Amino acid sequence: MNRVDISAEEVPLPAWSPMVNDYILKVLDRLEKDAWDLSVLFCNNAYIRSLNERFRNIDEPTDVLSFELGTNYHDETSGETRFLSGDIIVSLETLEENAEYFKVSRDEELRRLLIHGILHLDGMDHQTNEGVEPMLKLQEQILTELSGEAIF
Repeated sequence: MNRVDISAEEVPLPAWSPMVNDYILKVLDRLEKDAWDLSVLFCNNAYIRSLNERFRNIDEPTDVLSFELGTNYHDETSGETRFLSGDIIVSLETLEENAEYFKVSRDEELRRLLIHGILHLDGMDHQTNEGVEPMLKLQEQILTELSGEAIF
């Protein structure tokens, strides 16, 4: 069983956050991941900009950041070995900007960013934002496969 922790920093926790939890679990199932623990933090542009500058030396906001931990640990309560995959940070402001720029719904853009973050936590990467990148191809494939009930 996978576990997701959702929180917010400098923005209210969105009312639709429980649906994010359900969607992430579907993505992890699609990727055949089990016993994963990950967190998602929603924030504003100022907060993600500070993280982007601190950890990537890029002084500007971005849409999503992933901080891969990739550590196994023994859960004393359940007795199982779990995988602490890492953290996904999403700027709700940049999500809105992206949706408008790419002429997609906010829901679609949110799903895309969540998948993108999970793929990074799974060790995937891309050199460009071109659609021919294997990670980005998989991202769009999963997005299409799991389209359906809206998150918000």
